Amino acid sequence: MKKRIAILGSTGSIGTQTLEVIRQFPDRFSVEVLTAGSQADLLIQQALEFKPNTVVIRDKEYYEEVKNALLPHYIKVFAGEESLSQIVQMDSIDVVLLALVGFLGLKPALSAIEAGKHIALANKETLVVAGELVTKLAVKKRVAILPVDSEHSAIFQCLQGENLNSVEKIFLTASGGPFRGFNKKQLSKVTSKEALNHPNWKMGHKITIDSATLMNKGLEVIEAKWLFGLEPSQIEVIVHPQSVIHSMVQFTDGSIKAQMGMPDMRIPIQYALSYPERFFSNFPRFSFAECTMLNFEQVDQENFPNLTIAYKALSAGGNMPCILNAANEIAVDAFLNNKTGFLKMSDVIEQCMELIPFISNPTFEDYLSTDHEARIKALELIN
Repeated sequence: MKKRIAILGSTGSIGTQTLEVIRQFPDRFSVEVLTAGSQADLLIQQALEFKPNTVVIRDKEYYEEVKNALLPHYIKVFAGEESLSQIVQMDSIDVVLLALVGFLGLKPALSAIEAGKHIALANKETLVVAGELVTKLAVKKRVAILPVDSEHSAIFQCLQGENLNSVEKIFLTASGGPFRGFNKKQLSKVTSKEALNHPNWKMGHKITIDSATLMNKGLEVIEAKWLFGLEPSQIEVIVHPQSVIHSMVQFTDGSIKAQMGMPDMRIPIQYALSYPERFFSNFPRFSFAECTMLNFEQVDQENFPNLTIAYKALSAGGNMPCILNAANEIAVDAFLNNKTGFLKMSDVIEQCMELIPFISNPTFEDYLSTDHEARIKALELIN
């Protein structure tokens, strides 16, 4: 039977690559739901090709345009952020691929899990902000959370057939981004245009900036803690410029498993959708003849402090990762709009973590209020 997929964030980088995967397997997958923020033209184009049951345009300004375009094709159209949380509960959905950016993904994720839908997770912020809340609900509802991030997919694949008690530690690999080797003086002068030029991966703007600052790796450390039930001391980040080894697991006997492949997000996307099967793909293959050397380095946490900041948030627990995430989202947006500098982003995040009240056992409402308060404080610090 076909797996029926809802793609939340279908017009972004992960969403469009997910549709590339689905396009190759029309007999194995069907698209039930597509959602977009404000890219109405692309959403309409996708809907006309894949004929979903329903689409959601988050920006209500584009509702009439999308509705009028799809009405003759009997595709239901809804608008607004609240519709995202409602639509994932449809009986006709088997898997929700969560490709929304940032805190926005949390509420739809909880709604989908509550409805018993399996999650293909590309929105790491969902577990960063409320990992304990999300994972407890997933266990209660017997819902699988399948990682789409290349690093977490690699760990997930390395753990197949293994006893989790035999895991000693994991290694999350980082390319080092476009500024690997830069000192603080050089980093103080970089522009958003330069930061968006990632050497290995094709990604959305927010995650590309996070990769340049190493915040993306910090968020991945927090996500890994919840996905795999690890302690912070069991998660190590190493720089691997070629991005061929996507991550590794070290076991209690000293052996290490590594998952390798081309730096192509369609591979982990396809694995998350096809799991527990592996489907054939025609994606490019890695060639040892063309890549004869793989390098590894320690992370430069002095010039790129975001990884250290993320570990601090993880160790503190409670609502601290939520504060980290909210402040980072505001800081990245400001950097993209040339309102703050590259190094200033870390300063803003640290200050927010010091100034926003700490809550050791937050509720869902606490996460909402913390996110709101941290965003306001971050804007104040930037302006």
